Amino acid sequence: MPESFKSRLFRWGFNFFPAYRGTGGRVAYISDDWHEARVRLPLSWRTRNYVGTIYGGSIYASIDPIYMLMLMNILGKGYVVWDKAATVRFRKPGKTTLHADFLLTRDEIAEIRRLAETERSVDRIYKVELKDKEGKVHATIEKTLYIAKKK
Repeated sequence: MPESFKSRLFRWGFNFFPAYRGTGGRVAYISDDWHEARVRLPLSWRTRNYVGTIYGGSIYASIDPIYMLMLMNILGKGYVVWDKAATVRFRKPGKTTLHADFLLTRDEIAEIRRLAETERSVDRIYKVELKDKEGKVHATIEKTLYIAKKK
């Protein structure tokens, strides 16, 4: 699905937001319905660590807010969405630009809404892989998000 003017404008603004800009990552795409997003993280003077590879903090920080923002925009103001926990598994040093894809299916959103009707809160775990252009995984992150319906 293509970006809309609204999702593109959000992406541009978010990429200039100082806290995210400092990660070195850039949101490269947000679908019009917010069900899909892509992030890229280049190796640069901002992201390079002491040994010349991508700093682990940049790897995590570049993907940190994405699922939360997606869910907030899909579910709307009637829901609370917070990051609850994360685990990072560094698999290979990043020596080139890394990419991450984020996807929320319509079935996943329907399940969240269904569970939020009867449960006090819902925890969902999402896996993100940062890969190079050849598809080799350099880091795997599991994000746990807290979701609740506002009362």
